[in-house]
Amino acid sequence: MQVTEKVAEGLSRTFEIVIPSKDVQTRLDAKIQEIRPQVRLKGFRPGKVPAAHIKKVFGESILGDLLNDELLPQSIDSTLKERSIEPASQPKVEIKSDPKAMISGSDFEFQIELDIMPAFDAPDPKKLKITRPVAKIEDAQVDEALAELAKESRAFEEKKGKAAKATDGDAVVVDFVGKMEGEIFEGGSAQDARVVLGDGAFIPGFEEQLKGAKKGDEIELKVTFPDDYQAQNLAGKKAIFETTVKAVEAPAESKIDDELAKRLGLESLESLKDALKQRFEREHATQSRMRAKRALLDALDVDKEFDLPSSMVDAEFENIWREVSNAMAQDQLDDEDKNKSEDELKAEYRTIAERRVRLGLVLAKIGQGSGVEVTQEEISRAINQEAQRYPGQEQQVVEFYTKNPNAVAQVRAPIYEEKVVDYVLELAEVKDQTVSREALFSDDDDILSGAKKPAKKAAAKKAPAKKATAKAAEKPAAKKAPAKKAAAKKPATKKAPAKKTAAKKS
Repeated sequence: MQVTEKVAEGLSRTFEIVIPSKDVQTRLDAKIQEIRPQVRLKGFRPGKVPAAHIKKVFGESILGDLLNDELLPQSIDSTLKERSIEPASQPKVEIKSDPKAMISGSDFEFQIELDIMPAFDAPDPKKLKITRPVAKIEDAQVDEALAELAKESRAFEEKKGKAAKATDGDAVVVDFVGKMEGEIFEGGSAQDARVVLGDGAFIPGFEEQLKGAKKGDEIELKVTFPDDYQAQNLAGKKAIFETTVKAVEAPAESKIDDELAKRLGLESLESLKDALKQRFEREHATQSRMRAKRALLDALDVDKEFDLPSSMVDAEFENIWREVSNAMAQDQLDDEDKNKSEDELKAEYRTIAERRVRLGLVLAKIGQGSGVEVTQEEISRAINQEAQRYPGQEQQVVEFYTKNPNAVAQVRAPIYEEKVVDYVLELAEVKDQTVSREALFSDDDDILSGAKKPAKKAAAKKAPAKKATAKAAEKPAAKKAPAKKAAAKKPATKKAPAKKTAAKKS
């Protein structure tokens, strides 16, 4: 095998590889002899088809398998190993030989292009100094949560008297039938629906027209579905709901006591308070680690001089820009980005892509030096957790990952990253700084020091502040599992998030 280095610019490498015809023919003849006993052709006894005839009939097909399964990967692997090259991208292969000519005796010539990993020194974790914000659980925080739980779990009692009218905060029990242009539409009808006036759970105009309603009233509610309504066949359209009021209920006094805790599945008010504190402690711990990780990544992102593999940056930028483009199409860009040109946005998001790649390389180098590994058990657990997000499709999701090594690699990446971050935080000098809950959950790093927030600079932008990118700068882009089917929703309502009790939250 003859290997010639054609390009060596920065991190880009191009090699021209030639495998002599003699070697190709030897491998081809050996492959034909290997399959000959299984070949069946009309006019020949089983297993007795001459090798020359097999080569004539199936030569190109056999050669194609030989090239793809053996010659190409083996020659590329040996080329890289002999030169101690660590590829940063999958080599791009260009075959220059004609298969028919190779059958007749020509050499096998092809070219590979790839980026190599850059050489750089990763920071010493023991020399890093990190500030980790922490916040105490305040009694006022627990009291506020208790008040919210009491409000959410409040009971209703029917108002007395036939003339009792519905006002804000009341629950109106109704039957309704939705119609468009006189025709009943699917999903627009319900019986014994409880509409709490002022909750905003139903489409605009629905609750408002029930104010002043009395038990026994029959009302036509005229509404227009929002333009961005989830059911596209209803979005922006007018409808009439023929409604019968069956009861008007007023909210009963909801006390914060043992009975409230029992309604939520706990034994006493004290146990409810403990459950809330535990929940807040977990939330604070998670947020503190996230802020410490962000500070750690900033500390690791100090050497911006080493070259980055262009293929990795291009791939990362394409992933980010795809999300930004979707946000632009749906008019969901951050306010700070809405008045910027596409060229300005591309420049800023390319800077983010470069940061992601640079940090990924630094973390990988630290991880390799420390022996950090991701076990198969950890990968399987992550895949199973992802599958549980798709009820009824769990098996399909698992099969998706089983058949897609690249998807599994995307599952492995964030696990590996978190393990490296934990490793570095254990070695670094981490100082806790007590802050308020507001500061802990703020995106503004300057709140921690009390400094005035400076004007943003494009070059200093971080992906965590970007809603459009959907992923923080410290998180690798990942291929998604099969699209999740949306649950059917009643067109008449905006479905509110399920209310969680403290027992579940704990």
